[in-house]
Amino acid sequence: MSLEVHEAEDGLVVYDPARDLVHHLNPTASVIFDLCNGAHDAEAVAAVLAEVFRVDAPPLDAASAGLEELAERGLIE
Repeated sequence: MSLEVHEAEDGLVVYDPARDLVHHLNPTASVIFDLCNGAHDAEAVAAVLAEVFRVDAPPLDAASAGLEELAERGLIE
């Protein structure tokens, strides 16, 4: 998969040339996307989100939903 990733003020802009689609990722989706390297499961992603956004409990539901949405958009496998 060959994606073009560019930082934006409020997240990331990801261009998928194979589909000619541009995706704007908000800060939460950007963190999740950056962690998708095969080394992080949903629990690990949630733990990082808790650190980054300074919340008391790891947001496992948000991490799982974000992973699912990125996969549906074809941005992660």
